[in-house]
Amino acid sequence: MPYCEVGKTQNAVDAALNNGIQIYYRTYGHGPIKVLLITGLAGTHDSWGPQIRGLAGTDRANDDETMAVDRESDGANNEVGGIEVCSLDNRGMGRSSVPTKKSDYSTRIMAKDAIALLDHLGWKKAHVFGHSMGAMIACKMAALVPDRILSLALLNVTGGGFECCPKDLGAAGKTCFTMLQLDRKTLSIAIRFLKAKTPEQRAAVDLDTHYSEEYLEEFVGSDTRRVILYQEYVKGITASGMQSNHGFEGQINACWRHKMTRAEIDLIRSGGFLVSAIHGRQDVIAQINHARRLAEKLQPVARMVEFHGGHLVTHERTEEVNQALLELIKASEMKMSPHDWNNFPKKRSGVTEASNRTTVERETNIIIAKIHLFLVYLISLFMTAFKYGRSSLQRLKPVRVGASSPK
Repeated sequence: MPYCEVGKTQNAVDAALNNGIQIYYRTYGHGPIKVLLITGLAGTHDSWGPQIRGLAGTDRANDDETMAVDRESDGANNEVGGIEVCSLDNRGMGRSSVPTKKSDYSTRIMAKDAIALLDHLGWKKAHVFGHSMGAMIACKMAALVPDRILSLALLNVTGGGFECCPKDLGAAGKTCFTMLQLDRKTLSIAIRFLKAKTPEQRAAVDLDTHYSEEYLEEFVGSDTRRVILYQEYVKGITASGMQSNHGFEGQINACWRHKMTRAEIDLIRSGGFLVSAIHGRQDVIAQINHARRLAEKLQPVARMVEFHGGHLVTHERTEEVNQALLELIKASEMKMSPHDWNNFPKKRSGVTEASNRTTVERETNIIIAKIHLFLVYLISLFMTAFKYGRSSLQRLKPVRVGASSPK
């Protein structure tokens, strides 16, 4: 099995902290162009399946002994040439190690896992693409080793913390009362996600968080996509197993604590590589406004790419996403200038009334998002207390009282 011993390539301090940590990975395709794919919360390496096929030209891993190696054909169908792709299981998920302490999980720590994997593979530089939590990890990685990044793709990314809270806050022009109303779908998703204990329950809630509703309800033959995907999800989750409590809590902790400092943003902006922020407009997990704001901070090197789709836009809009990724690779290989790459309107001198209004709207959204997160947090506390309270009651043995004998 292909594993990377994280501590073997790190300095003494990091190696001591990561002693025994193993990261599972697979590589696909062959060619001079190297691409590292970092998956999101509770995802495994094969979550990138559509992109692996689109970039490498195959979904058969290089370590598969049954594969007939044909290196000449790999990547022949794309416009940039041969590509070798590596996808990994982050710590806490899949076949990678699962530390038991929350302190062993952060986006910075997992970025160092990814850097150790590059060293293990012998890749001096790579195009780094991350999805959701994986995009947070990719940001940290780019700030840590900007000289090893050829390009950076951030798919359905947020800034961490309250920005990970699933909530449609509505248009900023709505009244404050309307914005404070909790969306029924959001609460339903949050409660179902916390209660999901079986592959069937997890699959059902995953579909509602990963895809737009219209996509799920489209018919493919005689069944809707929801029916077809549900069966696939149950099969996949059953095969890989439900994520352990330690892994889930650790990765959640990493997302919550994630934050990009101004210094880290500046390191990415001045790193000499292009950035593409790719997002689904119907994402209920990572709202698109947060991705736009991050892309704006990364000017002039970032391009914002938006598609109709949900959180897993990589699957819902596979062809469009793959094309956007290939365009990023091609532009980077051609040494395209940031001025020609970014698609944000040029800033004008002075502050207009519209920009002032936009700033107020963003600040209002942040405040409301924090309030909503607090309410969701209270709900999760209640459910946790209820769960442990019920289990404690079940452990108590009832005292049998026999009938009193007649005197």
